[in-house]
Amino acid sequence: MDAVIKVENLTHTYSVGTPFEKTAISGISVSFRPGELVAVIGHTGSGKSTFMQHLDGLLEPTSGTVYCEGQDIFASKEATRDVRFKVGLVFQYPEYQLFEETVYKDIAFGPKNMKLSESEIDERVREAAGFVGIGEELFEKSPLELSGGQKRRIAIAGVIAMRPKVLILDEPTAGLDPGGCEGIIRNILDYRAQTGSTVLLVTHSMDDAARIADRLVVFHEGRIAMDGTPEEVFSRPAELTAMGLDVPQPAAIAQALRERGAALPESIYTLEQLSAAVAALRKGAAN
Repeated sequence: MDAVIKVENLTHTYSVGTPFEKTAISGISVSFRPGELVAVIGHTGSGKSTFMQHLDGLLEPTSGTVYCEGQDIFASKEATRDVRFKVGLVFQYPEYQLFEETVYKDIAFGPKNMKLSESEIDERVREAAGFVGIGEELFEKSPLELSGGQKRRIAIAGVIAMRPKVLILDEPTAGLDPGGCEGIIRNILDYRAQTGSTVLLVTHSMDDAARIADRLVVFHEGRIAMDGTPEEVFSRPAELTAMGLDVPQPAAIAQALRERGAALPESIYTLEQLSAAVAALRKGAAN
């Protein structure tokens, strides 16, 4: 299957030629397939956010190439503009970017910039609001009147309303309570299931990454240190710890039990896997 996003030898250096020159990412080559849900993880300062901002043309490479559906997104101003409708980026704390008078107008902002008809804009606003669980009774309210979790959903809906081929979310659950976090994760999964879009999720939550991602890409010191399935990545806990990263809680509990003599498989990284393995162990002991 052809990649929807392909990156070749991407390097970005900030403040070139000044005393503050710093290379944030170096020699990155990676691709993402249609429909994948990829968790992008890494310590603060590892380069993951800088990398993501190249995928929709917000940052231009110092060197290297970014392709969306086979086209170099920096080949022309038109190509860079077009990619922003194909690749939707939801920043961390996106609710701070809400600025319209009503919820409806905020969600409609992106589709309006696409020069769509009023009926098409209306259809997309209602569809996007439905994906994130925002009822139409809120459409005429000011976004500023709503809760933090509702604001977050509205901001995500504003990007979803452009129907991007690739949806990038930078720490979408940051600062939310557990119920709010679970609601946002459920919205993301529903959106991906119903649209078949590629989803790139930047997250510090190893438990979320383990639970929902098809694939993990681990950034460290401006490079990709690991790229594989959750099972492949979380089977290397010592390397993750050396990079300053945690492992999912179920993996940590399983390791602690192994150190106490429990014969548990190495490939445990979700609560369901841990529960099943412990139940099997108890059943074996009872027999």
